[in-house]
Amino acid sequence: MVRRQLGQVPKELYPFQRQNLFHGGCLINDKICPFIMDSGSCVNMTSPMVVDKFGLKTIPHAKPYKLSWLKEEEIKVTKQVLINFSIGNFKDEVLCDIVPMEANHILLGRPWQFNRKVFYDGHANTYVFSSLGWKFTILPFPPLQKNEDKNKIKDEKEKEKAQAFTKELLAYKKSFSKQEVQHHSSFSS
Repeated sequence: MVRRQLGQVPKELYPFQRQNLFHGGCLINDKICPFIMDSGSCVNMTSPMVVDKFGLKTIPHAKPYKLSWLKEEEIKVTKQVLINFSIGNFKDEVLCDIVPMEANHILLGRPWQFNRKVFYDGHANTYVFSSLGWKFTILPFPPLQKNEDKNKIKDEKEKEKAQAFTKELLAYKKSFSKQEVQHHSSFSS
């Protein structure tokens, strides 16, 4: 019996967890907003899209700095925003730097994790912390749900681009029609 147990290799439940970041979802103004928790990030960040989508008020950054992504020019970070959000029954607020990013809407980095005394269980891929006497465990989105959310975001962006293009096209048609009317009226005189 002992030999059989020692000879068995435990099956890894979620092998994708080894390489993937922690993706989750929160609510901002009763709307779902995806986030990433990354203990390797020294700041909390949000995209300008979150600020625009939820009509959040920005404030000047106390200590502006430059940020450089891979293969891109430096970005000057000059604004911040205070975001009120909830994850399940847990409600909180976080001060985020506003940074153009496509990976996600919100990135909760070391500052948020440190302030909340968050513990990460790498094997279970969960974050655990206590607040007001309650213990909270944050679970990740399953990979399928994460991909569905990314597709929704991508579809929203494509829809916005299509709407902007349609507006430009209509404006162009109007200006073209006015030019055509002026052109024809000059021949009839």
